[in-house]
Amino acid sequence: MYQIAKENLTALFQKIASLQELYLPVKNAGQVNFGVWSEDAEVDLDTLKSVKSPKDVFFPQSETLYTCIRNGKKLTIEPEALQEQHFVVFGMKACDIKGVEVLDRVFLSDPVDTFYAARRDHGTIVALACHEPEETCFCQVFGTDCADPAADVAAWMIEDTLYWKPMTKKGEELTASLADLLTEDDSAQEKVEAEQAAIRAIVEKLPYSNLSLEGWNGDVLMEKFNSPLWDELYKPCLACGTCTFVCPTCQCYDIKDYDTGHGVQRYRCWDSCMYSDFTMMAHGNNRTTQKERFRQRFMHKLVYFPANNGGMYSCVGCGRCVEKCPAALNIVKVIKAFQKQGGEQ
Repeated sequence: MYQIAKENLTALFQKIASLQELYLPVKNAGQVNFGVWSEDAEVDLDTLKSVKSPKDVFFPQSETLYTCIRNGKKLTIEPEALQEQHFVVFGMKACDIKGVEVLDRVFLSDPVDTFYAARRDHGTIVALACHEPEETCFCQVFGTDCADPAADVAAWMIEDTLYWKPMTKKGEELTASLADLLTEDDSAQEKVEAEQAAIRAIVEKLPYSNLSLEGWNGDVLMEKFNSPLWDELYKPCLACGTCTFVCPTCQCYDIKDYDTGHGVQRYRCWDSCMYSDFTMMAHGNNRTTQKERFRQRFMHKLVYFPANNGGMYSCVGCGRCVEKCPAALNIVKVIKAFQKQGGEQ
């Protein structure tokens, strides 16, 4: 295991950025999101969670797929180039890394999404353990240990020192390239274990850490789908889509064409199952009510996805929907509502 003083992290970022593109949490207009590092960027490693998850490093909010150019009677199609430059994502939390695992199940299954696959192949993730999880966190419910993130490199910020542990071949290669800045520390393991114990003690005290998923799996489709609870649960929903845009695992997108004046660009952009025009076709929409759209979101997270992915849920317990929903609707409230229906507390 290696270590570097917190005061030397700028030098570390400079070195990484000189070799590869570097994404990390950056504060802009008072909000923290992942962005490209630059000399004048206000890096913020203290804020626990970025507003949006860093999934858009691998699955951008908007990206061009190809461009059609017409020259007289000749029509040419120019595909957008795939990711070729190597890059590092520094500071991802365990829940967001688990979110990438969910996206892998979607985009790396046949047929493989080549745009996503190229970014995953060229990206190296440096995870940062959660020093002090917050009340809205419930990653433990979905089997994630925020004290021991699984990535190419795992890191822990303890007082004024960053401890660094390469976990994969990518992580080893990145570590080797930073050998002049990282110092081996034989006593690091003991310090990290003490930090992990402190983090896990906090997690055990969080209000949602013992949330029960009993009764949620791929075998309860019709039981949950037909429950009368949806008739009341959905009513405060504003259909704003905030929950889907901050979520680390939502993968819905739309494909549109844009006339540039010199050709037509086909691009894709994030979409939301909470919108009335989602998957709209010539005959209309398959889900004509907000109740149906609201139910779809949570059924997908807790029933449909695990049914098709070996029991893996499409929620990672990051708590962003708990924090950001203007109507105080979130997956925790849904799970608890069904617990009460079953007589549980």
